[in-house]
Amino acid sequence: MAERVYLFDTTLRDGAQTSGVDFSVADKRAMAIALDKLGIDYVEGGWPGANPTDDAFFGDAPTLKRAKFTAFGMTRRPGRSVGNDPGLAALVNSGAPVVTLVGKSWDFHVDVALNIPREENIAMIGDSIAHLVSLGREAIYDAEHFFDGYKANPAYALACLKAAQDAGARWTVLCDTNGGTLPHEVARIVREVTAHFPGETLGIHAHNDTENAVANSLAAVEAGVRQVQGTINGLGERCGNANLISVIPSLMLKMGFDTGLPVEDLRHLTGLSHLLDERLNRAPFKHAAYVGASAFAHKGGLHVSAVEKDPRTYEHIPPETVGNRRRILVSDQAGRSNVISRCRDLGIEVPPETSKIDALVDLVKSREFDGYSYDGADASFELLARRLFGEVPDYFTVTSFRVLDERRWNALGKLVTLSEATIRVTVGDKQEMTVADGNGPVNALDAALRKALIPLYPSLDDIHLTDYKVRILSPQDGTKAVTRVMIESQKANGERWTTVGVSPNIIDASFNALHDVICFALLKFGG
Repeated sequence: MAERVYLFDTTLRDGAQTSGVDFSVADKRAMAIALDKLGIDYVEGGWPGANPTDDAFFGDAPTLKRAKFTAFGMTRRPGRSVGNDPGLAALVNSGAPVVTLVGKSWDFHVDVALNIPREENIAMIGDSIAHLVSLGREAIYDAEHFFDGYKANPAYALACLKAAQDAGARWTVLCDTNGGTLPHEVARIVREVTAHFPGETLGIHAHNDTENAVANSLAAVEAGVRQVQGTINGLGERCGNANLISVIPSLMLKMGFDTGLPVEDLRHLTGLSHLLDERLNRAPFKHAAYVGASAFAHKGGLHVSAVEKDPRTYEHIPPETVGNRRRILVSDQAGRSNVISRCRDLGIEVPPETSKIDALVDLVKSREFDGYSYDGADASFELLARRLFGEVPDYFTVTSFRVLDERRWNALGKLVTLSEATIRVTVGDKQEMTVADGNGPVNALDAALRKALIPLYPSLDDIHLTDYKVRILSPQDGTKAVTRVMIESQKANGERWTTVGVSPNIIDASFNALHDVICFALLKFGG
């Protein structure tokens, strides 16, 4: 049977220390339930007594079915007894069945940060762990700065671990708190530590300051530890913590360890990763290993041709294993295989005439040379292909538009900028001219276009723009540079699509992208 490795998630504590991340109680509850559903062994909820959010969360803790709910805190303070330490009291009163205590293991920190005798620090560790164990709690010792401490003074770092284990700690966790240790060092030190303590009682807690947190975690497991701590999507202070989204499938699929998760449950990883991003109101990282949109995306024609024959030629696992999917991109690197595969994915019937496919390949390459980018704008590519194949009706024609911007002082003496767009649209034999104000020229243009079209095409009424990006394509030309505009839109049912426009004029580029937004919506949702 495969050896068991236990998973310990610190997203709700370490993740909350990420710059720009601020979990609400509802966020914590949703993530804790999702982690429990996946089958994580330990879910660390936070630090009771440290802030009102954590107090509220522990005050109404979620009921977990598979995971052990864990509280985090520190060993007793110098000069206090375990029965007279408010920090330990808050941990005990939290009701969490598992408590993790962080304590120093680097003599430098004991001397400088705590400024206490080294023996006192060891006593603090042992006393605190023993106190929790006496109250029936599962106790875990996080040996802060262990690897730095071991390199400086191995005997003292090991003495800190021994104090915790002798007091009854279930796990003693080796922390690379500064994130500066490399995988070969981690492997060597862990092997030396396991000569003194059984690996079944040791864990690894790696930070990502050298981009090695995942590698360090895997190296530590290979060398003998049997618990891995980390966060979803690698959240954490500074450069983050070990990313469990990458650690879990690597342990199971690459190294053959048992994490307590059935292999079929790995399909929930992509959804879990995206759930956290949704709670934080940020876009998922496209290039994330295993779960990113680009993790199984193929762009080069040579690659796509091989993947069409057997995906194993350029994919290390089937994407469905982790809940992801294969994506075939089209660009100036594309060949016929890319275009045919992408059309098939979009449900476009590929015409039997090879000349039309060749024409589409040439058109994509020509337009990408002009600045278009279709590997991130599937909607514009689909319109391009369907138009070439004669599948897109002429829903409307914009005969002209004009945008005016005015910057002036209003009657209240405030400086304001106003935008107004006028647009002339022809639908069949009917002509419309509309005028609309907007928060900037692009919004005004969008409002005027919708004002003209919604009475004729009501399906456009529940569509709104969710993202707008501009990129300068020829910076050497300064303000005369060609610009690329990418627009992401969303319908009320949650369906999203992205379009692209290019022009030396930013308003014209925006209009081109807006035009595709409307045409794609009419094609998909009824025109």
